[in-house]
This record gives sequence, C-alpha cells and structure tokens, in this order.
Amino acid sequence: MSDRLLEAQVRETGVPPRWACAVNRWFHTSTRQFLSRRNGRAVLMKAGRWVAHTQPRLDHPDQWTREVAAEWVAAVLSMKKGDFCQTTYLRQGQQGIPISPRHKMQLLSALNVFFRDCQEWEWIPRRFDPRRAFAVPRMLLALIHPNPKPLPDDLWAKALSAGLQLGAEDLASLSPRWPTRRFYPIEMVRAVAMVWLFSGLRSDEIVRLRVGCATTKVLDEQRGKTVCLLEVPTNKTSRSFVKPVDPIVAAVIDAWEQVRPQQARFIDRKTGEPVPLLFAFRGRPLAPPYLNHTVIPLICTKAGIPRHDRHGTITSHRARSTMATQLLNSPDHPMTVFELQQWLGHRSVSSTLHYLAITPTRLSESFLKSNHTHRNLRTVQVLIDQDVVLSGDAGTQPWKFYDLGHGYCRYDFFEQCPHRMACAKCSFYLPKGSTEAQLLEGKINLLKMRQEIPLQPAELAAVDEGIEAFERLLTQLRQTPTPAGLTPLQIDDAKTSARESGVQAGLPETSAARPTVT
Repeated sequence: MSDRLLEAQVRETGVPPRWACAVNRWFHTSTRQFLSRRNGRAVLMKAGRWVAHTQPRLDHPDQWTREVAAEWVAAVLSMKKGDFCQTTYLRQGQQGIPISPRHKMQLLSALNVFFRDCQEWEWIPRRFDPRRAFAVPRMLLALIHPNPKPLPDDLWAKALSAGLQLGAEDLASLSPRWPTRRFYPIEMVRAVAMVWLFSGLRSDEIVRLRVGCATTKVLDEQRGKTVCLLEVPTNKTSRSFVKPVDPIVAAVIDAWEQVRPQQARFIDRKTGEPVPLLFAFRGRPLAPPYLNHTVIPLICTKAGIPRHDRHGTITSHRARSTMATQLLNSPDHPMTVFELQQWLGHRSVSSTLHYLAITPTRLSESFLKSNHTHRNLRTVQVLIDQDVVLSGDAGTQPWKFYDLGHGYCRYDFFEQCPHRMACAKCSFYLPKGSTEAQLLEGKINLLKMRQEIPLQPAELAAVDEGIEAFERLLTQLRQTPTPAGLTPLQIDDAKTSARESGVQAGLPETSAARPTVT
C-alpha cells in the first residue's frame, strides 16, 4: 500500500494502518461468532484511535507494554460517549455523558481477547499478561448487575391484544416510502408477531426457525389442555431444544405454512447446513431488522402504547424479559429459576437472572407468607405492681412480673435472660400456685401490658417442635448461669446437698430447707 493510501486511511478512520491491519487479520482468523468478532473489531478500532491520539509511536500491537495497557484501563474508566469514535453523531444531550459500566467492561474485555489471541498465535511477543492487564476493576464489577427490562403488565396486555387483531389493513397503513415493509404477506407477518409475543425467543432464533418447528401436544383430553412444542434452533449459548409455548403459536405458524410458497433451502449461518427457513418469501429470508423496525412499531401503534419507555426503545429482547418475569411471578404456579433457565435456553443460571425481575406484589406476598416477624417474636404479658412503684420500694421489692403461663418471672431484664424458656429452677421464678402469686393476682392496682420478646433459634425450636426440643434446650442451658449467678447444675447440686444433710440430721426429707440463691 502506498504512503498516500495509508495517509488517506488514517485520515478516514483515525486508526494507524499497521494497527488496522492487525485488527483485520484477527477478525478473519478468530473462530468466535460473527457478531462477537464484529463488536470486538469496533472496540479495537476505538483503541487504535486512542493510541493515535495519545501515543502516535505505538502503531502496532507488538509495541504495547504493561504500562500502555494500564493507561488504556484508566482511559476507559473515564471515557465518555463520543470519545475516540469515527463518527461524532450522537443524540441530543448525549455528548459528554460517561459510558455505562457494562460498556466499559466490553472495552476492556475486547482488548483482553485480542492480545491473548495474538500471543497464543505467536503474532506478537509476550510482554505482559492480558488477563491481568485488562482485568475489570472491582469497583466497576460492583456497578454491573442484572438489569431486566420487562414491560408493565398493562402495556404488555395491550400489545398481546393488538398482535392478535393484526390484519392486512395494518400493513396497508405502512408508509409506501419503504416498500420492503409491505413486501411480506399478512399470514407471515402475523406469525412473526405471534412468535415474538408468545415464545420469548431471540430475534435471531425467530429468523432461523424452520418449517415444521411447531407441533401441538394434548396434555389432558378431558380438560382440553394443549401446548405447542416449539423447536428452537441452535443459538449462541445452547444447542437446539424444544420449549412449550401457547397453542396459538402453532395455529398461526400452521396458517402461514399453508400459504407459504415452495422455496429452495437456505444456509443456516450458525450451523452451515441447508435448511427450509420458516420465515422466507420469494427466495428471500426474513430480514433480521424487520422485527424491530416494522413488526414491533406496527404492534405498538395499533395498541396505542409508546415505542420508548424509561428503559429505552421496545425491541425484540423486551418480550423475552417480560415473559420470563411473568412466568416467575405467576400467582398460580410460578416457574422456578432453573425451569426458566431451560425455557430460555441459557447455559447458566447467571444469564437467566438478567431477564428476571421480582415484582413488588410477589415480593410482598412471599414476605407475608414467610411469617418472619411473628415467627421470631413472641408477645408476653407483663404485670406492673403500681403499689410497689408508688411507694418507692421498686429498688428493693419485685414490681415487674412477666407472665409465662405456668408462672411469673421477677427478673427485670427478662428479654436478655438465656433461661427464659426454662425458668422453673431460677430464684426469680414465681409459680402461679404459690401464695405470693395468688396475692399478686388478687391485687386490683395492677397495670397490664404486653411486650414482644425476640426468640433465639433454640428457643424457637422449643416453641415450635415440643418436648424433645425443650429437653435439648434444658441440656444446653445446664452450664449457663442464671440471673441469680448459679447454673441450673449448681442449683441441683445444692438441693441434693441440702436434702442429704437433712437426712443425716434425722429430719424428714421433706423438711430439708431450700437453699437460698443470692
């Protein structure tokens, strides 16, 4: 290539010629999917323009060092929309806005893949480790999270109704300035619309559907339950699989296949095999932009819903997220995340999470059903002896009594006591059958109130499970000091010693004095 042509290329693209040649060589050598290679090439050209602007001497990948890679990472973190682009066309108000965290990650990942491949293929020397040099910073990873964009239920219901009522008059209303928009017959357009609305497929999967992909299966003859089994072609994350969809999909596909003219087979761009594409007419397969540029705007116009919302333009992928979210939040029989993973055709659950959004209603219902607050709290009735409080003897005499059902606890800090589920052996415990308890219950000047006590896991099990859990709790607490200072084990030993000493003194066993716990 002459110097004049090289200079013209640099002026046109802003990319050094040697860098551009290396990028194009990688584009034609890499075995990645076409879209991945195309997007990667665009990022690499942006990096070439950045190099030409900041370090003009580095016109080839073999000149990059760890230091240059660090400078590129820093530049990406502060990059704004329109920086180092070949064209400066942006929507109004977009100039100078920082690019999204996900876009920044793509800029770093593309350089990582490029330099890793070039080193593996021995095109350039190993001057640094691309995995470490172009690693996404943690601060950036924290900003990247699933962001599903489902349509609201009311708007989606209007879109479904409009799609079901799509007719030839709607195609006639399209602008005649775009003849391709009116090229396909209404049966084909209606089938495309129904597949988009009811199947949750990617646009590429819709375009590559094959003739005979939909079959109807009867699940319950008595109740008339049927389902359409749709065969999805090989996609970017999984092999061909079958997914259940609404039977209306099979009906519209069958209606289109009845009038679809005989056509030659087309080469599937994913598998490379000749296949009878479902959506093809007059020897021309369905154009990929037709769904986003014609069918979806047609449905939105007929339904009276806006083409744009707070998430951006309504595209083919929005239906995929909307259906996944509705299936997850179904009030009757919601699908699990793992079921949705298979239904969407994802390789991992992490990909599925990018399409799911739990509605506030579903979240609220699940929270209420869990009964979390009431399960971990118990309400205890508290009796306040106002006579003791008014007399000023609250410092020396019990004045607060926690009603345990079988007795009362006189410990002021009952909610902090570890033995509150096993009080019988504590000196603060007052049985209801005792004379003191009867006098307390007979008092008129009592203030009754209720207090919520949080329960520990062991206490909760004792409440919910019964005797066995209660026995385990008692065993666990035998070495735990009571508010009086002694453990239940020490109290038992004291009682035993007192009883034995009474017998040795010639006294009746029942007359042995109870030890006073202080």
